[in-house]
Amino acid sequence: MPHTILHSSILITLALVFYSIGIWSERFAKYLKPWHVIAFWAGFLFDTLGTWNMHILATKPFYLFEPHTLTGQIAIWLMCVHAVWATVVIKKGSEKSRIGFHKYSLIVWLVWLIPYFMGMYLGMHK
Repeated sequence: MPHTILHSSILITLALVFYSIGIWSERFAKYLKPWHVIAFWAGFLFDTLGTWNMHILATKPFYLFEPHTLTGQIAIWLMCVHAVWATVVIKKGSEKSRIGFHKYSLIVWLVWLIPYFMGMYLGMHK
């Protein structure tokens, strides 16, 4: 396995770990805490770095409407919006918004899993 593919895979898997820890711990707590937001941002950072490395490795031109690319772009933008929103809720949000925030987090995480597993599947079939 080329070094860059291994590096990218590790970064994307770190994104899964950090984002999952943030999502599930927030869901179980039913209350958004500052460290959850740090986990969201860490997941987003690792995902962005891993995605960029994979983009560099791509052998064919960038096609936005390929399923993996499209779902990956949707997921990474949702992660960004989710992390920004969580940051705003922590800084300026009410107690009610901190309590109810977890209802939306799981949806973003589930959308993110689609390109994660699709990429794994595509990588195994090359």
